[in-house]
Amino acid sequence: MSALLAGATWTLPNTLLGLIAGTAGILAGARPAWSRRDLSLVFVRYPWGPGGAMTLGNVILQTGIDLDVACTTYAHRAGLCVDPHIRIGDHERAHVYQYMALGPLFLPLYFACGGVSVRNRFERAADRYAITGEGWWPWPVGALPGRRSD
Repeated sequence: MSALLAGATWTLPNTLLGLIAGTAGILAGARPAWSRRDLSLVFVRYPWGPGGAMTLGNVILQTGIDLDVACTTYAHRAGLCVDPHIRIGDHERAHVYQYMALGPLFLPLYFACGGVSVRNRFERAADRYAITGEGWWPWPVGALPGRRSD
């Protein structure tokens, strides 16, 4: 539990951005609800965006009515493979974990890795996690700074 609290504190600047965006969405019909499963305050029926969901820290902005919506992976949409449908909430929960691990470094690293794209290792890891329940970290464990991958 203390690791979750530390992660939530570390990503607080990102969460504040999500709270600001979510609060603005309330004025246009969004509704907030806590998701214990996804460790996030979820704003459903978020009125802006291309559809789907976006995570900012421990906040998920969802254009649909809930996170149990089935969707395709980034690789599937790009025609690179045939993946099973995933739960959008599982994909977004992987981003929550990534934010909690990287805190304020998440957004610069995410955009340095290609932004919203199948090429982005953060999106591929989130899809992997949504399919298998494992592997939300965007780099191989041996590639962590200060560790050798023998």
